[in-house]
Amino acid sequence: MRKTLFVLVVIVGLITTVVAQKEKTGSLGGIVRSSERSVIEKARITLTHSNQNVETQYTDAKGKYRFNGLPEGFYELSFEADDHLVGKKRVRVKADHHSICNVVLTSTATVASRESEQLSTQAPSHLPQTTILSDAGGATYGRRPPSHHPGPGAAGSATGSSGSVRVREHTPAFRDFVSRPEDYAHYPQQHETSEYSNLQENIFHSPLDKALSTFSIDVDTAYYAQMRNALFSGRMLPPNSVRIEEMINYFSYDYPAPKSGEVFSVYTELGENPWNKERQLLHIGLRGKDVDLSKAPPSNLVFLVDVSGSMNQANKLPLVKQSLNILLDQMRPDDKIAVVVYAGSSGLAVPPTNGRNKEQIRAAIDRLQAGGSTAGAAGIQLAYKTAVENYVKGGSNRVILCTDGDFNVGTSNTAELVSMVETQAKKDVYLTVLGFGMGNFKDSRMEEITNKGNGNYAYIDTIAEARKVLSEEMAGTLFTIAKDVKIQVEFNPSKVKAYRLIGYVNRNLRAEDFKDDAKDAGELGSGHTVTAIYEIMPVHSKEDIAELDDLKYQKKNIKESPELATVKLRYKMPDSDTSIPREFVVAAKARTAKECSSNFMFAAAVAGFGMLLSESDFTENLDLEKIRKLAATHMETKDAERRREFVSIVDKYARTKGIGINKNYWD
Repeated sequence: MRKTLFVLVVIVGLITTVVAQKEKTGSLGGIVRSSERSVIEKARITLTHSNQNVETQYTDAKGKYRFNGLPEGFYELSFEADDHLVGKKRVRVKADHHSICNVVLTSTATVASRESEQLSTQAPSHLPQTTILSDAGGATYGRRPPSHHPGPGAAGSATGSSGSVRVREHTPAFRDFVSRPEDYAHYPQQHETSEYSNLQENIFHSPLDKALSTFSIDVDTAYYAQMRNALFSGRMLPPNSVRIEEMINYFSYDYPAPKSGEVFSVYTELGENPWNKERQLLHIGLRGKDVDLSKAPPSNLVFLVDVSGSMNQANKLPLVKQSLNILLDQMRPDDKIAVVVYAGSSGLAVPPTNGRNKEQIRAAIDRLQAGGSTAGAAGIQLAYKTAVENYVKGGSNRVILCTDGDFNVGTSNTAELVSMVETQAKKDVYLTVLGFGMGNFKDSRMEEITNKGNGNYAYIDTIAEARKVLSEEMAGTLFTIAKDVKIQVEFNPSKVKAYRLIGYVNRNLRAEDFKDDAKDAGELGSGHTVTAIYEIMPVHSKEDIAELDDLKYQKKNIKESPELATVKLRYKMPDSDTSIPREFVVAAKARTAKECSSNFMFAAAVAGFGMLLSESDFTENLDLEKIRKLAATHMETKDAERRREFVSIVDKYARTKGIGINKNYWD
């Protein structure tokens, strides 16, 4: 009897606790209006709590929304509607209380009009170009001002049609390194004459027919930014232009740091393919050591700026100026900076000047104006001549080319340009290319000359991307810790029926190139991570692949082994021409999807999205909903903001294609 009473008391207590907990919830709702005060139907509202998406809703015909049953605490609301800037608000929810959060979203047409007015009376570009609008409730929309040079605007006010809004100086938060859809609202629509490489994806190979897979590493990120730019601007890049490796490597991954004395660490992981359980993915990751900039030798940088007529657009030369000012702020007193310009003819706008005179360099950058035709080759020759004459032994000697790639006068032959930069790279003067603008962008040319120039290739479409490339990742961009890095994987036919490398199509090498130290390959910068993914058909797979007939004079010897593959690497130190080999064994035991790391799963999501963009032949069982779920459940890392942006890109692609996907994975 006592036991029965005790059980009843416990049950009553549990029920009381549950009821009490239920009572400790509140609700949140409001109305979304446009700046013209009309209600916005089907505006998307995402509710976030503790950096986790809780729920997503869409406003009804009266612009209303409501979230019920919310535990007490602070929540962040993100508001998105077509042709309007994205808005965000932080709201506190109290128990037994309905919190009201009404929002006014500003139309992108209004912003475009204001920015046109600002450009007509534009202050020097190193001052903050600001679009910050606030409603009475404190919601903030649009872009934050660059922090690199606060200028008088930081202490004054910016006046818009709704009155005066205080602009406060701030240190860039991580979110300032993430581009948003509204950043593209003011870009003009252009006739599309851009040029991209025609890439054919890697196919499956049997290790009996091709045991070795060899490729050069790649840390470029240009394609990802171009893809995002096109998508948010209402366009799509050609399917055969997709460079999946640049999409994967746009993100950083939490690989173990190199041990003391090592140039980089190597990480491998074999796991279940999340979109095809009959297959596996082999994940290979490298992480470069971090360079202590305070102890690094001075840099010798030559900014080579395209000021031709084609650069006379808001997302070209004005953005170049802002970007160079961000990079300029990272320079140390003993670093040397020069500025070479080219348009019709080339000239030295700023002779080599040390970092103590930043304002002198900044003033010269601000005076740059676009006009004339593009004599790119003459500019590159002068830039390299300047860099060589001011060479710093052991330092970062680099030409940084800022252009839309439209070389239309003078030496426009890509082969001649490649030969020029390849010759200079052998003198340890490297090339970094920063691409700007769309509509007439020569991506294929920019990528090829960068590959041969031992440098990096990034595309800058917003000031947020400029901060990412030239502030957050500046050390990796400027300081090479290993050059000519090659990877060769030998697959074991007793464990692998077939394999294929995802991406790296124009980075493939011949097997004999691996040991050939004269063969150029990619560079690894300070703190950079590099990721490559193979798709594997295990030996027990029921899938068929095209195989060669049995050879008459050769035997196919299959040696039983618990190993899946051997990963070999070769690299050179920056001041050496002799490669150093390393070797790692990958065990054949694969992790289940639940056992795989977040690095593995998120990179797989990006690879899968790239396969859909490229209209891959290997997208069986792969769809946007799987990609979104995979990415959204593996993004809580130091790169979380950027990973959230990827999810928004998937959402945008789905809307563009008219594909409905379920987004409520947290319900």
